[in-house]
Amino acid sequence: MGIRRHWRDGGATLDIGPAGGPADGPAETPAEVRVEVAASYAARTRGLLGRDGIEGAMLLTPAASVHTFRMRFAIDVAHLDRNLRVIALTTMAPGRLGLPRPRARHVLEAEAGAMAAWGLAVGSVLRLRPDSR
Repeated sequence: MGIRRHWRDGGATLDIGPAGGPADGPAETPAEVRVEVAASYAARTRGLLGRDGIEGAMLLTPAASVHTFRMRFAIDVAHLDRNLRVIALTTMAPGRLGLPRPRARHVLEAEAGAMAAWGLAVGSVLRLRPDSR
């Protein structure tokens, strides 16, 4: 049985590990990315709408799909499983509807091109460190 997390809206830091996890060769220094967590219905519904961009990323939880209707910029989308492992990556232009991923429990969104710059790939394992309150 997986670990139950109690997600809350707010800021956090995301550590991006290498694809495949720690067993894939030498340890790399993980990328650190500022992330906004959208866990409430209101925060997930609002998402990135009305913004001209985002520094860092937004984590929608729970979520299995996203859309880019009424968005002003293209985004990278990473679908994550319950263990925060990347199971799919795509880039979406404004005005698109993404298909749901059956095993996805969370969706990470960032400006188009950002995830490649962070070294994010299918199989990468993420670690979320919530800001202290």
